[in-house]
Amino acid sequence: MTTLRAVRDFPLAVRLLLVNQFGVNTGFYLLVPYLALHLGENLGMSAAIVGVVLGVRNLSQQGLFIIGGSAADRLGARGVIITGCALRTVGFGLFALGDSLTVLLAASVLSGMAGALFNPAVRAYIAVESGDRRAEAFALFQVFATCGALVGPLLGGVLLLVDFRTSALTAAAIFAVLTVAQALVLPARRVERLDRPGVLTDWRGVLGNRRFLAFALAMTGMFTLETQLYLLLPDGARTAGGWAGAAGLLFLVGTVAGLTLQLRITTRLKRRGRRGRWISLGLALMGLAFLIPLPVVGVSDPGVPDGTAAAALRLLPVLLAALVLYLGVMTAQPFVMELVPAFGRSSLTGTHLGVFYMVSGLAAALGNILVGWTMDLGENPGISWLPWVCCAAIGLASAGGVALLSRRSLLPDPGTPVP
Repeated sequence: MTTLRAVRDFPLAVRLLLVNQFGVNTGFYLLVPYLALHLGENLGMSAAIVGVVLGVRNLSQQGLFIIGGSAADRLGARGVIITGCALRTVGFGLFALGDSLTVLLAASVLSGMAGALFNPAVRAYIAVESGDRRAEAFALFQVFATCGALVGPLLGGVLLLVDFRTSALTAAAIFAVLTVAQALVLPARRVERLDRPGVLTDWRGVLGNRRFLAFALAMTGMFTLETQLYLLLPDGARTAGGWAGAAGLLFLVGTVAGLTLQLRITTRLKRRGRRGRWISLGLALMGLAFLIPLPVVGVSDPGVPDGTAAAALRLLPVLLAALVLYLGVMTAQPFVMELVPAFGRSSLTGTHLGVFYMVSGLAAALGNILVGWTMDLGENPGISWLPWVCCAAIGLASAGGVALLSRRSLLPDPGTPVP
């Protein structure tokens, strides 16, 4: 109820974009986690081709974030958000209707481009519209996103009992509804056009901001460790509990924690100390979370739990790790999103967010390759602890990087406008 009351205090545009993010994550996670299964089992594609299709989608999104951010600054965030959601409607519809590799690659490109457009644009709109309550707005944004990330896979699993085509068409329908809602309700905002230089000049200015790039690279740990909710932690839950459905409990933990704690954490920490301190603490919590399950997943042969009670006890450290990881995200992420626009003037909010997601996302992709490699090595006797310690090191390294930037006063004050 506290969360709902806080939502009502924001302007209509922010409220719509919060609900929009719930719908975006619901539609996305309804489809994407099951896409590889569809391509491999239903369409009989090789693992290499499946990797190409998924990689094209990810590359189209990560590599074009800067385009979406600049478009939001120059054309207005509203139109970019609507265009992005419309493109994803088409892309997900193609996944439902197309079986050939050409159509599937086109669907991957369109759905990736869609994310590159509306992700920075939505955040830029919220950052400008929420004013000095930016941290609270992004805290609520994270709550709605987490809820969508829970509902999406559950709904997708139910729809798969019919077939993948039904699941994909449902996801496309969700984005179609969001597109119409934004076109009808989302207010347009005037775009600042005071003798602005070209787009390349904007990019050079943002990419030449060493403080900003250092911060984006330091945040690699947050993006890398967040994705372990879909890679390492589910694998650990299945190993510890001996039950394939144990991974779903991780998202339940995150949703309950987000609904009950996110806004409280953000509002209380906002009044106490500099932002860099809390971002660094959040990253440290995220890293330390991966040390908690070591007694049950870091041994050479954990074995199969004998009975339900034993499985539950073995699963508890993994669930506790997920909770601590979510607490770290809840501590750091709202302040990260509050700081990114503060590195430059308000007319470049979208560009800063686009570059931030591009740099951090591409660097995190390399981090995920490292984690995957250590997971493969961890299958050898005696070193099953390796991927967990690797993730802990990544989180602590990122925490140290942000702490160093904060100690050297290289992080901006979100309350001070940039000339």
